[in-house]
Amino acid sequence: MNTTKTTKILILGAGTAGTIMANRLAKQRRRDWDIQIIDEQATHYYQPGFLFLPFGRITESAITRQRAGFISKKVAYTQKPIDKIVADQNKVLLTDGSELPYDVLIVATGAQIAPEETPGLLGDLWHKQIFDFYTFEGAKALRDYLKDWQGGRLVVHITEMPIKCPVAPLEFSFLADDFFKQKKLRDKVDITFVTPLTGAFTKPVASAKLGHLLEERNITVVPEFSVEHIDNAQKKLVSYDGQEVPFDLLVTVPTNKGSAAVQRSGLGDELNFIPTDHHTLQSKAYQNIFVVGDATNVPASKAGSTAHFETEILAENIARFVDGQELKPAFDGHANCFVESGNGKALLIDFGYEVEPVEGTFPFAGIGPLQLLKESRLNHLGKKLFRLIYWYILLPARPLPFITAKLQLSGKKLTKK
Repeated sequence: MNTTKTTKILILGAGTAGTIMANRLAKQRRRDWDIQIIDEQATHYYQPGFLFLPFGRITESAITRQRAGFISKKVAYTQKPIDKIVADQNKVLLTDGSELPYDVLIVATGAQIAPEETPGLLGDLWHKQIFDFYTFEGAKALRDYLKDWQGGRLVVHITEMPIKCPVAPLEFSFLADDFFKQKKLRDKVDITFVTPLTGAFTKPVASAKLGHLLEERNITVVPEFSVEHIDNAQKKLVSYDGQEVPFDLLVTVPTNKGSAAVQRSGLGDELNFIPTDHHTLQSKAYQNIFVVGDATNVPASKAGSTAHFETEILAENIARFVDGQELKPAFDGHANCFVESGNGKALLIDFGYEVEPVEGTFPFAGIGPLQLLKESRLNHLGKKLFRLIYWYILLPARPLPFITAKLQLSGKKLTKK
């Protein structure tokens, strides 16, 4: 595929997936590879920390680092904005007019909130009584608002799927319940969880479990709600079929979309996610373009663990592609994540494309020490420790002992839908 001695590998995006990918490729120590990564942002955010910031459970400094510090010195790092990919010419255009040629392109441009997609969301109440917590700015603004809020109708809302970290809105609801109990305000706060899904989560087994937890905490669920607009004057959500949900405080997850650069490149779907082979992570349109992390349209959870497992599969497939070998269709949609449930407890779920969240122990069959699909304080501790694992193991692409990219079912109980 490439007659030159050196293979130019270009990675777009230095977030979670892009950084891990760059570091994995650098560890392969191929002298014939020239690896470059580009991103306009200097700051790397530990995005799971956005969930805790509104409740004062984490500091800003704990969730921010400089991106350059986590990228291997064997990778050239360029901090500039991307204009678009010109796939037919194997090059990327930057906004300053410069061009970056490539032999292999890895797109890791992630997903961002797009509140402008919902009429009224960016109205007079935005970041005043309507907040997101999927951005650093939104989470900080919500933290400052919650300090003095004395109660009322709190609505936690998902606009549409897919979204980054699908369990995060549920976790926010559980933590809000815990937060207001500790402030002796829970009897003054009505919490409603509004979702376009038929239940609490995308996977039926986990949805039933998490839905039960919502019921236990007296959190009302409004399912199958497809929002048409936000009425700022009357403070209510209005659906396409005329349903209305009033609020005093709205915490919403806006539409998530892929990068605008992907849209300008003509490579994405209606939400700017790139059509990608579900198992090889190769672009369906161009053989020398691969996609990883939230930028893909694969039906896997848009979560950090998914990106971690994808990069392991993709690093091998990049090497195979460069060497002219057949790609391995090895990615099975594996994802696992802790689900913070409040009161110092959390659940752990582990699942894939074809497998519902399983019961059992993790990472060792029959030993654990973590329990799957069950609340425990140990799972909560795992959630807290994950930040350190993220900074010092996942991003540098160091081995994570006993945890494999492929979903392991040994010793686990497959639950029925």
